[in-house]
Amino acid sequence: SQAAKMKLKHNINPILLQFINFIVLVYSLVTYIPWYILSGSKQAIAKAKQVKARPVNNKPGGAYRSVNSLHCLASVLYPGCDTLDKVFKYAKTKYKDKKLLGTREILKEEDEIQPSGKVFKKVILGKYTWLSYEEVYIKAVNFGNGLAVLGQQPKTNIAIFCETRAEWMIAAQACFMCNYQLVTLYATLGGPAIVHGLNETEVTTIITSKELMQTKLKEIVSQVPLLQHIITVDGKPTTWSEFPKGVIVHTMASVQAMGAKADTGNKQPSRPVPSDIAVIMYTSGSTGIPKGVMISHCNIIAGITGMAERIPNLGEKDIYIGYLPLAHVLELSAELVCLSHGCRIGYSSPQTLADQSSKIKKGSKGDVTTLKPTLMAAVPEIMDRIYKNVMNKVNEMTSFQRNLFILAYNYKMEQISKGYTTPLCDSLIFRKVRLLLGGKIRVLLCGGAPLSAATQRFMNICFCCPVGQGYGLTESAGAGTITEVWDYTTGRVGAPLVCCEIKLMNWEEGGYYNTDKPYPRGEILIGGQNVTVGYYKNEARTRKDFTVDENGQRWLHTGDIGEFHHDGCLKIIDRKKDLVKLQAGEYVSLGKVEAALKNLPLVDNICAYASSFHSYVIGFVVPNQKELAELARKKGFKGTWEEICNSPEMEKEVLKVLAEAAMAANLEKFEIPVKIRLSPDPWTPETGLVTDAFKLKRKELTAFYQMDIDRMYGKNVK
Repeated sequence: SQAAKMKLKHNINPILLQFINFIVLVYSLVTYIPWYILSGSKQAIAKAKQVKARPVNNKPGGAYRSVNSLHCLASVLYPGCDTLDKVFKYAKTKYKDKKLLGTREILKEEDEIQPSGKVFKKVILGKYTWLSYEEVYIKAVNFGNGLAVLGQQPKTNIAIFCETRAEWMIAAQACFMCNYQLVTLYATLGGPAIVHGLNETEVTTIITSKELMQTKLKEIVSQVPLLQHIITVDGKPTTWSEFPKGVIVHTMASVQAMGAKADTGNKQPSRPVPSDIAVIMYTSGSTGIPKGVMISHCNIIAGITGMAERIPNLGEKDIYIGYLPLAHVLELSAELVCLSHGCRIGYSSPQTLADQSSKIKKGSKGDVTTLKPTLMAAVPEIMDRIYKNVMNKVNEMTSFQRNLFILAYNYKMEQISKGYTTPLCDSLIFRKVRLLLGGKIRVLLCGGAPLSAATQRFMNICFCCPVGQGYGLTESAGAGTITEVWDYTTGRVGAPLVCCEIKLMNWEEGGYYNTDKPYPRGEILIGGQNVTVGYYKNEARTRKDFTVDENGQRWLHTGDIGEFHHDGCLKIIDRKKDLVKLQAGEYVSLGKVEAALKNLPLVDNICAYASSFHSYVIGFVVPNQKELAELARKKGFKGTWEEICNSPEMEKEVLKVLAEAAMAANLEKFEIPVKIRLSPDPWTPETGLVTDAFKLKRKELTAFYQMDIDRMYGKNVK
C-alpha cells in the first residue's frame, strides 16, 4: 500500500518489536469504542468516503461540479455584496471593533557577523499591535480620497510593489472602494520584468516600501517615463534626492492626511460594478515575460466564496498568518477570505516566520510562536523544507528517541489511513514538532505547486492537522479545487469548488482521453464566474487560453493534465509543457521525474531536462550541503563546496543515489537521468531561475545551464 511505502525505517530487535506491536494492539482495542463514541470521527469517516463531485451529464468530457452546487454554481459570499468594497463594508459593520490586521513592533535591530565574515541583519520583535475592522476601513477611505487628490481617476491603473504587510491590504481596499485598478508586482521580480509591468499598464503612481524604493526602484525609475508619484508605506526614505525630476515621493500617512482633509461631500465617489477590473496581477510565470491577468470584482468574490466553503467553522476565533507574497493570488485570496469572515490576520515574512528563521536573533521568538495562528497557507517548497529539517533532527536523536519517534510516526500513519485519530501520540510525541508552527494550526492550505505524498503525510502526522491541497491559477482567480479537511488521501487536489466546474478535454499528442478507464483523463478546463477576463493588452494569448461555450460559460484551458477519481476528486498527473518526446519516440514527463527525486535528503532542488534530438534525460541538481559534504567525506573526497559540486566523481556518486530512488519510484529506464550537473548555488526567486512559488522556470534554467547541457549531450556520450 501507499502508506507502507511512506513508513520510516527503524532498527528495533524483532522480538521487542513483536512485544511493542502487541501492546499497541491491546491499547487500540481498549480505546477504540470510547474514541468512536466521543470523537465524532464516525461522521468524518463517512464524509471522507462520500462522493464529492459528479458530472452534470453522462457524456464523455462532461463537466464535474461539487455535489453542493450541482444545479447552480455559487458566485456571491453575502447577498447583495457583489463587489469587494461592499464585502468589506459588510464585514466592517458586522465585526466593527474586532481585531483585523496585526503587525509586530521592531524592538531592536542588530548586525551579526558570521564566521565567514558575512554580516546578517537580526531583529528582536515585540508583541503584535492590532488595527480593528473600523480602523482599517477609515485608513482605507482616507487613502483612497488622498489618491484622488493626487489626481488618480476611477478605472485607471495604480501599481503596488511592496512586501506583504498591513499597508498592502489597506492600499488594496482603498483601490477597491474607489474603483482604481490595482496592478500587483512581486517584490522579487527582476528589473526588466518590473519595467515591463509598469510601462505596459502606464501607471503614474506606485505604492512601495522604503527598502524596495532604495534597492529595486532606484535602478529602474528612469526607465518608467510616465511615473509621477511614489508613495512609501513606512515613512520617508533618507536618500530620495537622486530621483528624476517630476517624480514626487509621498508617505502613505501624508496621502491619508490629504484624504481626511479633502472635501468629498459634493462629489459622489465612483463605486465599482461587478464586471469592473479590481486587480491586474502580473504572474511571475514559469515561461517568458510576466503577463498581466485582469481579475474583476466578481471573479475574486466567486473565488473566495468557493474557497471559504472548504474551511469548516471559519470565523472570529481564527487567526491567519500572512507571509507569502500578497501579489500572489493564493495569498490575496486567503486574506480576503479571512477579512470577510471576521478572522484576524497577523503579518510575518519568510525571514521572521519561525524561531529558527534567518532574521530572528537566537533566543528570541519568531512570528508563529508569538501569534499562534490557527490557519496558514504554504507553498510546497516551504513544507518540503520543514519536512527535511525535522527529519534531519530525527536522524540526530539517540537510537532510543529515534525509534520511539519512528514507531509513533508509522502507527499514526496507519491510523490516519483508516480515518482514525491518535490523541496520545499527538500530545506525547508530536507536540514539540507542532510547536514549530505555534501549536494551534487546525488547517494548512497548500497551493502554488504539487505537494509530494510523503510531505503531505508528514504534515498530517507531525502537525496533527489536515492539509488542504488546492489547485488554481491566477487566471481562475486562484480557485479550482481544494481537498476537504476529512479527506486524508494523498496526491490529489480535491473536488471542484462550489464556484466552478471542471471538465477534461482530450489531448491526443500526450495520449490522454476523457474516455480512458478506470479514470477519465485530459487537459483540465475550469469554468465559472471565477474565470478571469484575460490578459492585459494581449488579445492573442487571451483567445488561446480562454474560450466561451454555447451557453455563454467562460472556460480556462489550463495546460495541466488531470484525471477524475470515482468520488469526483481531481488528481494532477502531467503538464503539457513538461512532456518531451525522446529521439526513440518515448514520452518523458519532466515533472514526474522531478517529483520522484525531489524529496531525497541529498536533493534540495532538481530540474530534469530532455531533448527530442537525444535518447536520454539529464538533470541539474541543487544538492543539500550537509548531505553532499557527508557523502564526499565517506568517499574520501576533499575540497571546497564548489570543488565538490564540480567533481565528476561526486556527480557519479549522486547519480547512483538518484538511480536507486528512481527505481524505487518505478520510473521507466528511459526516465532516469543519465548525467547531472551539481549546482553549488541555490535557486531562489532573486536568481530568476524559479518563480515566487518556487516553481521551476524551465526556459531560464535551460539558458543558465546551456554550456552544461552541451557538455552532457556531448559527442562522446554513449
